[in-house]
Amino acid sequence: MKIYQKSVQGNDITTIIESLTASLTGPSAIILMAPYTSLSEASSLLKEKYPDAQIIGTSGTTIFNGQISDKMVALTAFFDDVEVAAGIIENVNTAPINSIYSIEKNIQSINADKNNTICIEFTTGGEETLVTTLNSALEKKNISLVGGSVFGYPATATGEVTYNGKSYSNSCAYILIKNKTGKIKVYKENLYEKTNHDMHYVTKSDPMSRKLIELDGQPALKLYCDELGIPESKAMDYILKNPLGRIVGNEVYISSFASINNDKSINMYKILNHNDTIFILDLMDYKKIIEHTHNQIKSDFSHISFILSVDCIYRYMLFDQESFLQNYVESFSKVGPHMGIIGGGEQYNKQHVNQTMVCVVFE
Repeated sequence: MKIYQKSVQGNDITTIIESLTASLTGPSAIILMAPYTSLSEASSLLKEKYPDAQIIGTSGTTIFNGQISDKMVALTAFFDDVEVAAGIIENVNTAPINSIYSIEKNIQSINADKNNTICIEFTTGGEETLVTTLNSALEKKNISLVGGSVFGYPATATGEVTYNGKSYSNSCAYILIKNKTGKIKVYKENLYEKTNHDMHYVTKSDPMSRKLIELDGQPALKLYCDELGIPESKAMDYILKNPLGRIVGNEVYISSFASINNDKSINMYKILNHNDTIFILDLMDYKKIIEHTHNQIKSDFSHISFILSVDCIYRYMLFDQESFLQNYVESFSKVGPHMGIIGGGEQYNKQHVNQTMVCVVFE
């Protein structure tokens, strides 16, 4: 599969786009990653230059072939050896289901197949409802999903994604890519395990506000701190090494703390529902886990054309704290051509997760 990749840092977005696209001709699709302040204009300029291409974009800190920066504008372009269909899902926090017909139509338009088609999305929020909506269409063809929640915009601003030159809040931009020259496979990397911790049940929560109120009938914060043997005032110091994990079958899906309330309830980045099975997780040997993931990818593919990843901001913080961030970024670039975004949440097939790396690999 043919791809075109380039990244540029600078202050003038017109000059940046000119540099990015100096040798780019005839793309069928473009995935754009840029700082929040540059995203809208960069997307608009790209669409003006390539009116026939399907273009989606998101903002935040970008990883690009061994580099990482929150000032980088980067893109990956695809050509005529892929079939693409893209769209925007508006009102993602309240009514993404209104877009289901257009999603199904796009899937049909490229005759999508489970082994060679991926749905990539960037969303401003509404992750759980979004994943359910997308999968109501995708699962009919067993198409995998990889995506990320927008991150890295100012607290006073509104997160946005872009689709075909326009910016959208309260929305999800998605693209279906069918690889006509090889397979596509998705991966989820979890650095945490439940080890010897006890199993707990969510006995009270508020899904609408993503608030975890009680575990096993106790205030959630009290149980968490009692089990770890830490003072409640230090709980947020442990989130990088001891998040909560929701157990679904043999899989662990992480839910991260966002903040703690005076009543000892916890605001979460992923919804936890009444009767969910929960464990406190422990950070494992993350270097070995990452090496295993990379070796698995290389074993699964005789040739890697492109890797797109979404990493959680908490993984970024962990690796930075451990002085491992640059090693991580460089190690991914040695697997294959790579572009990734640091997100505020990750979507993988039928789940929204936190503190996880998800990626899609193209043969």
